[in-house]
Amino acid sequence: MANNRIGKIINIQRFTIHDGPGIRTEIFLKGCPLHCIWCSNPESRHPYSEVGVNRDSCIGNELCGKCRDVCIQGALMFSGDKIAGIDREKCTNCLACAKVCVNDTLKIFGTDLTVDQLMKIIRADRKYYDQSGGGVTFSGGDPLIQWEFVRDVLAQCKRLNINTCVESELFCKREILDEIIPYTDLFISDIKHMDSGQHRQITNVGNEIILGNLQHLVSKNMPLVLRIPIVTGYNDSEENIRKTGEFIQNELHNRIIQLQLLPFRPLGEDKYESLGISYPMTGTPSNRDLYTDQLTRIAEELQKYGVPAVPGAMKLSEKMRV
Repeated sequence: MANNRIGKIINIQRFTIHDGPGIRTEIFLKGCPLHCIWCSNPESRHPYSEVGVNRDSCIGNELCGKCRDVCIQGALMFSGDKIAGIDREKCTNCLACAKVCVNDTLKIFGTDLTVDQLMKIIRADRKYYDQSGGGVTFSGGDPLIQWEFVRDVLAQCKRLNINTCVESELFCKREILDEIIPYTDLFISDIKHMDSGQHRQITNVGNEIILGNLQHLVSKNMPLVLRIPIVTGYNDSEENIRKTGEFIQNELHNRIIQLQLLPFRPLGEDKYESLGISYPMTGTPSNRDLYTDQLTRIAEELQKYGVPAVPGAMKLSEKMRV
């Protein structure tokens, strides 16, 4: 029976190796309940399709002008002959301007695919999964924003014995998580900050639901990989690291596969500009150069609590289990 449930997809990356075991097809879905200040994918925030502007590639109204002609809301802004941006208050996201753009100056973030259309893409890589112990990873944004679509694709993957991974912030109702668990082989999630007030300042939401859902996954014996994006001055304090170690030790009983410490890198600034959003991390230095120092030190501190912490995104083996 055909499944025409529609998902809104940002990107599909084939042959990825870091978000789950083996060679994987990674599907990035639109929509995220968190607004992390260091997010490198602002195009994933909203659950609807939207248009980004690459001003440098515009050839101008004299040679083209198609976007101007179809924008009945008058939302396009011009500097001289060329497009300079979009008035987001006027824009209705009808996408007409991007659909007539001849050189991708106007790019649509968010493409509709049905479950059956996405499964056709997934099945095309089946031999790579079988050879490497890989499979399919759902990311975003946060895929649980579109949980019904994700559940239906996961269910079809499981019927085909394809390994499945869900990378989620876990800021969702428990009932949604329980719909996803039966079809998921591995969860990947973050602990961004242990203090709920600080968590709200850097993500726009508190952390109680997230921490509760992590405990729920552990209670269900679900394989779980945790990550902490280490951002100097935000979540690298001794107190926060200590509380993180205590939570994983006492509340999760160290029943996780791995805790990966990821260095902050200022990425995605061009996408912020294309969407007319100010980049909140301007001037914040990358701590990638501190990889062998800061991240190793934090990993060693967490290991004192029995936490399997490692600096960086390590490759996962198909045989790794809690």
